[in-house]
Order: sequence, then structure tokens, then C-alpha cells
Amino acid sequence: MHNLGILLSGRGSNFVAIADSIDASRIADARIAVVISNKADAPGIATARQRALHGVVIPSKGRSRAEHDREVVATLQQHNVDLICLAGYMRLLSPWFVQQFPRRILNIHPSLLPAFPGLEAQEQAFAYGVKVSGCTVHFVDEELDHGPIIVQKTVSVLDTDDEHTLAKRILEQEHIAYAEAINMVLKGNFEIAGRRLKQKI
Repeated sequence: MHNLGILLSGRGSNFVAIADSIDASRIADARIAVVISNKADAPGIATARQRALHGVVIPSKGRSRAEHDREVVATLQQHNVDLICLAGYMRLLSPWFVQQFPRRILNIHPSLLPAFPGLEAQEQAFAYGVKVSGCTVHFVDEELDHGPIIVQKTVSVLDTDDEHTLAKRILEQEHIAYAEAINMVLKGNFEIAGRRLKQKI
């Protein structure tokens, strides 16, 4: 059984999707060992506790990045976490943090990286006038929205779309993509050459 650690700062819709996928056996041989938020009022923490999951608040406000990261890493290690999934975690992880869990931290981003990294990716894509957008699950490295890509899903941008309808359709694909990526990583059926990740047959 693999232990997952979830980091979130808000409502955590991708966290809920991961938990639902585990309950429905779409993600096999895994359990959520701990859900950590840097914000006490994050709805995702309340949801975790409602689902009888271990929810931990480690406030970041007023603390140095190094001090906060040390406490988060220690908590993940205490729960023997095998894989960390960022689910709307609104903090950049320090290089030291990433080095504690090499190729064991996943993030999901609502664009087809490397296009539109950073905040408000759906709004950026819509404003730019792209015809196709989507989402990307990738390994986290020391740079923002940069690590090797595991899964991408495409979403057509319709003439009737605004940034909100586009974001909603991308989010639906995020929930599917994250489960696929977690399964692939937990099974270890991939290899990475340079930036290219190839699934083993």
C-alpha cells in the first residue's frame, strides 16, 4: 500500500478527485496518509477531516520559507509518504524541499505546459486566443511548472467559451489526468530520458 501526501491551500478539488478515485479503485494500492495545508481556513482541510482523513495545518504566514518547509517535510516523513500530490498548493517549494523527495512530487497545472505557466493559466490561454488548451501533470523540480511531463489532456476552446467555462472543462480533465499520472508513477512503468517520459509497455 502506497502512502500519498496531499498539499493544498484552498478547496482542493483535485484532492477530492484523488480521494474519490482511490475509493472507486481507479487508483490502486494507495491511501491518503496525510493532507497538509498552509492555511487554517482552507476548505480542503475541512473536507479531509469530514472524510476521516488526517488533516494538518502548518501555517506559512510570518514564517521563513526554510522553517515552514522543514516542518512540512518532517510531517510528510512522519507519515511515511511515498508520493506527494500538490492540489492547489499556492506556495513554491524550495529546492531543498524538492531534493528530499526526488521524482516523488507531482503537480497539476491547467495549461498545456510549457505554455502559460504560473497563475491564472486558463485566463492567460483564453486571452491569448488559443484554440486548444488543457492540463498537465508533471514531476516537480526546482523551477516553476517545469519538471518532466507525465500526462497531458487537451480541451478545445469553443467560440462560446469565456475563461470560466473553459476553466470548468479543463478542471474535469484535470481530475482524470491526475489519477492516470498517479497510477503510472506508483506502478513505476515509465522511464525518463532527458525531459521525455516514456511509458513502458
